[in-house]
Amino acid sequence: MRSLYKVLIMISVFLCGIFVNSQETRKITVDEVMGLVLKRNAQLSVSEKKVQIAKQNIEVAKLQKLPTITASTSQFYLGNSFIIQKDFSDVTSIKLPHYGSSYGVQASQLIYKGGLINKSIEVAGLQEKISEFDYLKDQQDVKLNAINNLLEIYKINNQELVYENNKTLAVERLNNIKKFYQQGMITRNEVISGELAIINIEQGLVVLKNNRKIINYNLNILMGTDTTTELLPVQVFDLDAPSTLKDQQYYLQLAQENNPLSKSYKTNIEIAQKNIEIINTDKYPSIAGFSSTSVNKPLSSGNPILDAYSGGFQVGVSVSYDIDNLFKTKKRLQVGVLQKEQAEAGSKLIEENIAMDVNAAYIRRQNALENLKILEKAKVLAAENYKITEAKYLNQFAVQAEMTDAQNQNIQTELDYVNAEIDVLYQHYTLLKSTGTL
Repeated sequence: MRSLYKVLIMISVFLCGIFVNSQETRKITVDEVMGLVLKRNAQLSVSEKKVQIAKQNIEVAKLQKLPTITASTSQFYLGNSFIIQKDFSDVTSIKLPHYGSSYGVQASQLIYKGGLINKSIEVAGLQEKISEFDYLKDQQDVKLNAINNLLEIYKINNQELVYENNKTLAVERLNNIKKFYQQGMITRNEVISGELAIINIEQGLVVLKNNRKIINYNLNILMGTDTTTELLPVQVFDLDAPSTLKDQQYYLQLAQENNPLSKSYKTNIEIAQKNIEIINTDKYPSIAGFSSTSVNKPLSSGNPILDAYSGGFQVGVSVSYDIDNLFKTKKRLQVGVLQKEQAEAGSKLIEENIAMDVNAAYIRRQNALENLKILEKAKVLAAENYKITEAKYLNQFAVQAEMTDAQNQNIQTELDYVNAEIDVLYQHYTLLKSTGTL
């Protein structure tokens, strides 16, 4: 029974090893992440389809320039006719050819309606521009999301290194504490404190590893790659993230020129203006050319009625005008003007929102740079304090509480510095995204 149990354990370990080894590890840069996102991201695929639909709608709108051509036919049974005396005293039946049919072709072409067709095509073109701006906006959102995930993985990897290094130091210190305890120089609670410090570090490592699994999965989804692939960010700090900022006005001007949301709202104003022009076309008559031809049987215009076809054709111009437009158009124009005013107000509002986003991103980027410099000093001081306190502790000049405080400070400042490095990059990209140039 024990032999079977050992065999099962060996098989389980072997299978687990295969599973672990089967997980692919992929080194990846920010440029590669953004390239994959632009090619495979599901959200961008949806947005791209919207652009294609908008382009096709332009072609559909152009179809209004083509003539309308209709062909028709009817086949029917024709019963006998009858004549009834006016006093209903007698009924006379007249035989007719019983099979009747007709064939016809009609064509019409709108010649003039105040430019209605061209303006409709222009509106479709503007709607295509909006779909393209929406696509660019989605690109910016997805790029920043992907970069944030990649930087989070990089940050977690660095945090793990910090924890592992401190765990190594904590284990060495615990070994020294145990020696002192065996020599009767310290009490048991000193050993317990050292063991608890290692447990806390191990708990932090478990949290980091699970967080990395979540973010790794999400980033693979964003890139459209296998979710089991373990991603390893490389060349993160080779990115073009300058340590100094240009004037804030520069970024505001950049946003006014490039932010796709701003362009989209400005295009809405153009569409509203075109809609007003389309409403105004109701003030003009419709002029259309037409032609038609048809053949019918039986021939019923003579006596007797003949089982033969008669036909003819006509060509002409029709002019029509809806008189009710004289009072209806004014009301519709009022709605159109209000819609344009609404679009203008919306554009102004979005410009203000973009300005606020740029301002906030600019200040956060500035704060991230300043924070990094401060934490760099704190990191050096905490490391120095840790070495001094450790030396004092090993020489019995410091108690365990002081050693624990020094270790916690050292770990925290190292973690804060790693986070600050990543935050500088993230705030840089957030600032670019707010301007629409990511």
